Amino acid sequence: MLLALVGCAALPGRSENSATASRQPLERLQVVTPDADHDLLAQLMVGEMALTRTDLKEASAAYNRAMMLSNDPRIAELATGMAVAIRDDAAAQRAIARWQALGAKPAELAQARGQLALGQGNTAEAQRQLELLTESGDADAWRQFGRVLVGGRDPAQASHLLETLATPQRLPANEVQAWLAMSELGDRLGRTGYSQQIAEAAVKRFGTAEAYAWDAQLKYKAGDRKGAQAMFQKAIAKSPKNIRLRLAYASLLGQNGDYAGAGKLLADGPQNADTFQLRAALAAHANDTKTLQRLYGQLQHSPEDVRNDSAYLLGQLAEMQGQKEDALKWYGQVPDEDEHAFDADLRSTVLMQELGRSAEAHTQLEQMQADYLDQPAQLRRTFEVDAELYMREQQYAKADAAYTRALQVAPDDPGLLYGRGLAYASGGKTDLAIRDLRRVLELKPGDADASNALGFTLADANRDLPEAEQLIQIARAAKPDDPAIADSWGWVQYRLGHLDQAQQVLAGAWQSQKDADVGVHLGEVLWRLGRQEEARRVFDEVRKIDPKNNALHETLKRLNP
Repeated sequence: MLLALVGCAALPGRSENSATASRQPLERLQVVTPDADHDLLAQLMVGEMALTRTDLKEASAAYNRAMMLSNDPRIAELATGMAVAIRDDAAAQRAIARWQALGAKPAELAQARGQLALGQGNTAEAQRQLELLTESGDADAWRQFGRVLVGGRDPAQASHLLETLATPQRLPANEVQAWLAMSELGDRLGRTGYSQQIAEAAVKRFGTAEAYAWDAQLKYKAGDRKGAQAMFQKAIAKSPKNIRLRLAYASLLGQNGDYAGAGKLLADGPQNADTFQLRAALAAHANDTKTLQRLYGQLQHSPEDVRNDSAYLLGQLAEMQGQKEDALKWYGQVPDEDEHAFDADLRSTVLMQELGRSAEAHTQLEQMQADYLDQPAQLRRTFEVDAELYMREQQYAKADAAYTRALQVAPDDPGLLYGRGLAYASGGKTDLAIRDLRRVLELKPGDADASNALGFTLADANRDLPEAEQLIQIARAAKPDDPAIADSWGWVQYRLGHLDQAQQVLAGAWQSQKDADVGVHLGEVLWRLGRQEEARRVFDEVRKIDPKNNALHETLKRLNP
């Protein structure tokens, strides 16, 4: 129209007045702009915005107005769903009527009316509508039937309708998925008998791998492990290359302790990232280092997509083989969106330190702390690992500072307090160490590790020895075979002047675990007993284990001033 008007203005033979009058044709046009209540797009936008705020009532009102402005049945369907969701029966009835007028399918209407009746607690009407739905012949009818029951607020009502309507006589004769879905729904609703009945009927009628597998899972859940195993064997026989089936059966075998059988089952047939993951887990449970080594080789030569999905597992396997550089490489290939990305980065920092790249490790941890600033659990862990690495480097002041930062994220966390207490003790800040360890015992009364740590700290500082002995005794009762606790007990006996008992206990701990600190304590006790040659031999062994051990150097200075 605008082009026609412009054309008219340029026609020859018009008078000047006429040309002037037609020079601004848009001035003569009146454009009618609807108000927001009568603007379809505006109402749809209002509905969308309300949904983003989870304001279902406002969204329902907006879609209700929108459906009256449109002949699109999809908008009436949206309005119906929203009205049912907020239990606005009158709005739902209007929306269903509008949807029907715009050509909704009988099955769609029956589903909506069934949902509405369920929400109203009208079981008889819900049953009538669900019968119409399942008898409609719609290809999606039984799936929609399941959705209606899942959305019901009363499990007893849903269970009644399920058992009444989803019977072997009414379920579709050629759709195994419908049978299995109804059995699964029965299981979710706690109707064990019904669920097993439908599953067994599906096995007899269809005999498919899926039917056998679902029946196996129900039998396992009911405690019938032999029956479950028999069903899984039939499922595998039907579909031997089905990876999901093999994974499910292997999981069952693994839970029964048959790691070798589970591993063999998974090794035979197609592989993906999940089969490699479970095979590695099974081998690790069985302490089967040869299988783990073989898996590492197989996985490295697997298809590229499997390798990409298994980068974290490859890193773990490389670590188990002692191949730290390769492990770092694999961890570096874990994508940011992978669920193991955080753990891969964290393990990388530990490996960096073990490879002599401590500065790089701490730099990466600083970057992670910035990256996970809004994720408290991950942020706490980065500070904790930072502190643990500083402890290994014997940089105790930096370790306790890192623990302090972690405690700002997770105040009064017993694990962090315990770690900081050890850092304080190692750095000679005895009072602060005692404070933290006492707080741990307030939070976890009787905790063996905290009792031992506090007892040892007191004994090492040669203070409150009766309390120290009592605390370590509590730890000994809880963990009688722990070499670290035996070391503490020997040391507190030494402080109490019981040299022979101290030597006996420390010698046993040293033989059990050649720990550098235990050796230093044993050497000092032997020296005080006048057995200097034996002490020197022990100190020499300690020097080989940990040449930079501070306790060794300080003890030697004290014994040889």
